[in-house]
Amino acid sequence: MQAYKLKGKIDQSGNLLITEPLNLPPGNVEIVVWPATDTHDHTTAPTSEPAPETPKRKSRIKAFQGLFENAPPVPADFDPDQAKWEYLKEKHNL
Repeated sequence: MQAYKLKGKIDQSGNLLITEPLNLPPGNVEIVVWPATDTHDHTTAPTSEPAPETPKRKSRIKAFQGLFENAPPVPADFDPDQAKWEYLKEKHNL
């Protein structure tokens, strides 16, 4: 299974609008949505405090060096055990 990361927005009526073309055959899809953090809302006043800088993660394995530096930060409420359980439920049809 291949995953696609796309840009989109939610309109005033709550509908999801995908703003990028997608080359997939017609059929049903499963969608996971989370709010974008890299877009800037120009309607709010800028904050006076700079955002805390995330520490760079380094790897001694050459193939992984660029991977960790560009990886998004893990959400504070991420539970690895819950993620494993969700994966296993889907894999084994539990």
